[in-house]
Amino acid sequence: MTTAIVEQARAKINLTLRVLGRRADGYHDLESLVVFADLADTLTLEPADETTLTVTGPYAAASGAAADNLVLKAHRALCASVAGLKGGRFILDKQLPVAAGIGGGSADAAAALRHLARVNGIAFDDARLMLAALRTGADVPVCLASRACIMTGVGERLSPPLRLPALHALLVNPGVALATRDVFAVYKGGNQAHALSPQAVPHEFVALIGYLDTHGNDLTEAAIVRAPVVADVLAALRALPGVRLARMSGSGSTCFALFATTEEAKTAAARLAAAHRQWWVAPVVLGPRT
Repeated sequence: MTTAIVEQARAKINLTLRVLGRRADGYHDLESLVVFADLADTLTLEPADETTLTVTGPYAAASGAAADNLVLKAHRALCASVAGLKGGRFILDKQLPVAAGIGGGSADAAAALRHLARVNGIAFDDARLMLAALRTGADVPVCLASRACIMTGVGERLSPPLRLPALHALLVNPGVALATRDVFAVYKGGNQAHALSPQAVPHEFVALIGYLDTHGNDLTEAAIVRAPVVADVLAALRALPGVRLARMSGSGSTCFALFATTEEAKTAAARLAAAHRQWWVAPVVLGPRT
């Protein structure tokens, strides 16, 4: 590597989330239909003899100490499997809210692994890359490819990529961080619906909305116990003109609404941002890379 290289760390959205049960190791088996937004942190890797991380952007302070960041954790995890791994100076422009249920830190770690794979000539399907991803965090494997899929287990089992329509959406975060472990601490058990089948996920917008109506997010009530404002966000989203579906992503506190057109999503964003100036509001497109 002789020049800086740049990766986008796209926000992960859980269109559905089912909790299947607690495992002996303390983690939970999950099942989730996952898509990615055209909104991202940016991770740059510059040539350097020592591997370091500098965090900038509006959410830099909320990201905590650089030494504890998942970017460097991903580097350490891959170092454990790849002798003589080349690194460099990572610069993270942190645009996504932290502890928000949209996989920001996991997406950053996945971007770091993609950087390291390129610099070290490691194929993206190399088993060592996926092992490092899983050791870094449960959501990192799905963020490696950042493609729509069904994620199961603790995040290590991924379906083949799904062909979904581009979804015009609005992301809203009320400015309250929610740690996943805190939400699970008050989780009482969820809806044991039928398992998701990749073949059953519709490829057309109206049919997909109907499908999503029957598959929710099991962690919503637990998140509301921890952060009652999540209920306010969902109510505000459901009251917007043109909204087809409103739901929480992951373990919260970010929620999303789906619309038929990008114009409807942008109009809704302007209306909500004016009414709730303290909330983070972002119109996005979920789905295929552009």
